[in-house]
Amino acid sequence: MQADSLISVLTLISLSLPACAHQEHQGGIKAEKGNAKLAPFDIIHTKLSSEGNTALFHMAVSAKAGSSKPTATGQLAGSHVFSYVWPTSIDSYSVGFESNAGILALAVTSHPDFDDTPLFDENGDGDVKNDGDVWHSHWVVLQPNERCGEGALGVVDIAKGTNPRLPSTWPGLPILIDSPGWDPTFNGESVEVRVPFADIGVVEAANFDGVTAGLRVHQSLHAPLLCVVDVMDLASGDLSLPGQVNR
Repeated sequence: MQADSLISVLTLISLSLPACAHQEHQGGIKAEKGNAKLAPFDIIHTKLSSEGNTALFHMAVSAKAGSSKPTATGQLAGSHVFSYVWPTSIDSYSVGFESNAGILALAVTSHPDFDDTPLFDENGDGDVKNDGDVWHSHWVVLQPNERCGEGALGVVDIAKGTNPRLPSTWPGLPILIDSPGWDPTFNGESVEVRVPFADIGVVEAANFDGVTAGLRVHQSLHAPLLCVVDVMDLASGDLSLPGQVNR
């Protein structure tokens, strides 16, 4: 190949790379870089889109997504959870909970001190009870809870003696959480989850946001059980759910 032809090819390649990267982060919510202390949780972009009857949850951060996990404490009470979260305006009834139970959010979590996906063996070792540290997905329902701290959110507790509507893959914890088994995909600086919906219209009509956060299991192990104690980054800056699906 002649020198001028080689230069032309290299120029075209160099011009196409930024265009591809730019297109990957089109739509959704773009966030300012540098708002989180930990780069793997520093949100730069998040979006929610639909493909047929599947919802695609996407989040990009400023360094390798999923590369940082909590340190094990050796016990459940007081243990930590790291998470990538998409709060939505989707009615909680759509995924198996009571209607309007709180803020329905999809979360990708890692927590080495406990396992809350009893139906799935994420690390493939034949034991379904030892892989909480492997990144996995949940539906959670959030509400403000003063016992988690002033203005803080917690996963909604199930009051003793009550029998609320719950998804078939509820893991048995006394909180509004589901463990549906949808595997998150990490690719460089991004994390994605594909979620099937019988009625994709409930997703397409929804609003969303993006959050990275640390949660902690309360010492009481109930009421509250799981609190959001460290919001690392918030795509909108104010949890206003400005994101629109497919836009």
